[in-house]
Amino acid sequence: METVPDGIEVVADREAAERLTAPPLLVVDEITDFLDKHGIGSGPLAWGRIGDGHSNVTYLLRRGDTSVVLRRGPRPPLPRSTHDMVREARIQRAVGGHGVPVPEILAICEDDSVLGVPFYLMGHLDGAVITDTVPAHLDAPQRRRATGLAVVDTLVDLHRLDVTQGELASFGRPEGYLGRQVERFAGLWDVNTTRSLPAVAKLADWLAANLPASQVATVVHGDYRMGNLMFAPDGPPRLLAVLDWEMATLGDPLADLGYLVATYAEKGQSVTPLELTPVTREEGYPTRAELVRHYHAGMDHLDLTALPWYQTLALWKAAIFCEAIYTRWLRGERPHDRTFGPSLEAGVPLLLEAAAAHAAG
Repeated sequence: METVPDGIEVVADREAAERLTAPPLLVVDEITDFLDKHGIGSGPLAWGRIGDGHSNVTYLLRRGDTSVVLRRGPRPPLPRSTHDMVREARIQRAVGGHGVPVPEILAICEDDSVLGVPFYLMGHLDGAVITDTVPAHLDAPQRRRATGLAVVDTLVDLHRLDVTQGELASFGRPEGYLGRQVERFAGLWDVNTTRSLPAVAKLADWLAANLPASQVATVVHGDYRMGNLMFAPDGPPRLLAVLDWEMATLGDPLADLGYLVATYAEKGQSVTPLELTPVTREEGYPTRAELVRHYHAGMDHLDLTALPWYQTLALWKAAIFCEAIYTRWLRGERPHDRTFGPSLEAGVPLLLEAAAAHAAG
């Protein structure tokens, strides 16, 4: 945590923000006023970027003894229907009301004049997110296995929610969800690339031609993986929160399962850029097949025969949004990115190869 300096990312006041050619991400006076209006903390503001997101931006804010998390979209202009912070916050409130572990939503700002984009504040949780290291209290073999199974248990709980009534029913149109996913992402490729990768169109045609029939409608998180889950800081594996609800909607639950297992690191399997929690290659963690069996035990009314199609979809979509990141890096729009962006020159073709392998299987 550091005290706030003036700069391109964070400025002290509106006057300083207006002198920049690109808008800052935080304006200290504006955020301080917003916190005051909602009775959140007192005194000078301190901030720090947190998380590994490549889309939206998350900050830990501290005032005195109070810590909160601010989540906002990137600098405008924002593509239509993306980075909708208001919707993201409301979805968390809705699923949280049904027992899904999420951070407490403290305040939502729909007024663009404060930071240039809507944002929301949530409670700060003291927990552990597993990526490339394992917290000591979760590192015994039996706890590694229990951690992997807890990931699936929470996904099952999410997919069991009744979305036919109440606020949850308003968060999406599940009919035709899979077809819209294929059509939407196919249309994003040409606007987000500077190179020709014929596998993208070939996989799009395969996905459209082999579209499975959705068996049930549920809440779909859209980016469900271990790196978006926070565990309790001690004791056996216990989820404190599911994070990053940007892509949540109503749709086919197997899209979440396909994404989880397609991006899950397993010993002996090829590495892709979406392997964001590589520790699950280590001894003790469940295999992908064990995750699928555990999910099916909780959702035994679903036929999982078509799961390879959903895994293909997951990796194909991942290739397309990773290509957008790579193109932004090429254009100099990610000046501090020295690893992830440049790795996608080869990483995107690897994702497409992995998607094609699932399609072939």
